[in-house]
Amino acid sequence: MILVTGATGNLGKATINSLLNNGTDAKDIAALVRDETKATAFKSNGIQVKPGDYQDFESLKIAFEGVDKLLLISSSSAIVNRFNQHKNVIDAAGEAGVSHIVYTGFDMKDLQQSSMAEDVQYHAYTTDYLKQMAVPYTLMNNTLYADMIPIISGKNILENGISIPAGAGKVPFLPITEMAEALAVVLTTPGHENKEYVIAAEAAFSFAEIADILSEITGTTITYNPTEVMVYVGQLVQQGVSEDDAAYLSRFAGAIARGEFDTNKSDVKQLLGRATTSLPDFLRNLYSK
Repeated sequence: MILVTGATGNLGKATINSLLNNGTDAKDIAALVRDETKATAFKSNGIQVKPGDYQDFESLKIAFEGVDKLLLISSSSAIVNRFNQHKNVIDAAGEAGVSHIVYTGFDMKDLQQSSMAEDVQYHAYTTDYLKQMAVPYTLMNNTLYADMIPIISGKNILENGISIPAGAGKVPFLPITEMAEALAVVLTTPGHENKEYVIAAEAAFSFAEIADILSEITGTTITYNPTEVMVYVGQLVQQGVSEDDAAYLSRFAGAIARGEFDTNKSDVKQLLGRATTSLPDFLRNLYSK
């Protein structure tokens, strides 16, 4: 059985859909959820729903019984709690006899030396902990979702232009559906044990280039304004983002500006057997609707 943690989140749901699309039988998929009322669609599709919480070790041990492969989607809890939560999952998986753990890490040039190290170094801690365990692992180091572009680029970017303090930095944005597809491949095919993959597009783009792509798609001029950090935080708050989350996103923008996401690495084509969706095609599909 394959168990997907964080199953009601965006990546969890997309991964379960990818598993179903590649022919995995629903009865061979389990979804770990904190709130079973959010998992009615899984149950109706024949997917086994298992209650469990990253902070509740005993609930994890019970949920992992009979599980062969486990997808550990990184926690979205307070950052200070994330490594200990991941450690709980890994330890419980080891005790339950799980034979393979797949972890969604993060792709940057150097997590420990990043300008936002305090926000992301728990990924490095989790990676190191997994490598010390006897359970075979696979690391899936994800770049930023292409789906985040409308969220982090400013309000109504087709009318107001792109506004983010990302300088000329580039990101190999990848759609969440293709990240999920790569996860489904690793979860259902052999030969991935104790390997590390970069889950990113083959080409990286700056926000100035994204503005040019959108200009071509819409036939109007979309500008790029690498605004100041505090202005950016303020505009996110006006969009309804909490102040803490706005500050968090501003640190991502700073890391982008420093080129920390432009690693020039990608293993997605190798996993999928085809090229990734180009960012222009993704944006064309998103903004031509």
